[in-house]
Amino acid sequence: MRDVTHRRLTGTVAALVALPLALTGCGAFGGAEDESAAKPERAPAEEAATKSRERVQAYLDAMTAKDAAAGRSQLCAALHESFDAAATGPNGDFADHFEVPQAAITDIQSGPRGQEVSVSVSVAVGSRKVTRPLVFTVTRDGADWCISAEAAAGTTAPASPTPKPAA
Repeated sequence: MRDVTHRRLTGTVAALVALPLALTGCGAFGGAEDESAAKPERAPAEEAATKSRERVQAYLDAMTAKDAAAGRSQLCAALHESFDAAATGPNGDFADHFEVPQAAITDIQSGPRGQEVSVSVSVAVGSRKVTRPLVFTVTRDGADWCISAEAAAGTTAPASPTPKPAA
């Protein structure tokens, strides 16, 4: 009887020892390859904040460099026509007489229409310098992200895609 109990115990131990090896092949204990497949690259909120920051920073860089084409490429297609009409006009973001000595992202939040990216933009005309807070709304358009609105901070209605800084 003791011999039978010993064989059962030995068989059970052997099965328990082999179990992790068998499960590893099935992915239950997951190696590095399985973990990366199970976890998304980024959480959706993190991706939205990152993409929004990238789009708005690229737009601010384009304003500073006076590169209207680069700025336009950050906007959703629905804004292209109004951007083309106003961007280099007298009060447009890319007007020749404006200088943008400083532009910085100050906050990113999720809003009712997308990611709301708050910025502080300094605009200079000659020796006059004005700093204005703006809010860019960034949304997902298909597989890509784009700026869908721009407004003065504190307003509820989006402004044109080019702010009208006081000169």
